[in-house]
Amino acid sequence: MAVTLDDDARQYLARFEDVTDVSGQDCLVDEGDGEKRLIVVVESGRMGDAIGPGGRTVRRFEEEIGSSVRLVEDADDSETFVANTLAPAAVYNVTISENDDTVAYVEVANEDRGVAIGTDGRTIDVARRLADRHFDIDDVQLL
Repeated sequence: MAVTLDDDARQYLARFEDVTDVSGQDCLVDEGDGEKRLIVVVESGRMGDAIGPGGRTVRRFEEEIGSSVRLVEDADDSETFVANTLAPAAVYNVTISENDDTVAYVEVANEDRGVAIGTDGRTIDVARRLADRHFDIDDVQLL
């Protein structure tokens, strides 16, 4: 599924690629709590390159844009992609149900539910937005 990017997202991705030498697949600006955070979907298999040794590469990008950045690794299948959007939470299983709506049901370790939900629900909200943009998944629910 093709993702449509606005001008700001295209500019952020271009800068991301310049700094990290890694292709960005998507970019969301999340402004919860009045704090801007950028979510970048990174080319599959290139997460380590985007982070860099000791996190230096992604930190350099954060300094250049003046906000925090969260990286999500892209995937070819919806189940893996949804699990990646909730990282670093331990995801045991993702089941996609296609009835009236397409819903991803995610089994998460009890001790990682808070991580999967995130502060004020920001992580699960981003997971829902990205799952919709990339795989037409209407909702993501934790089990």
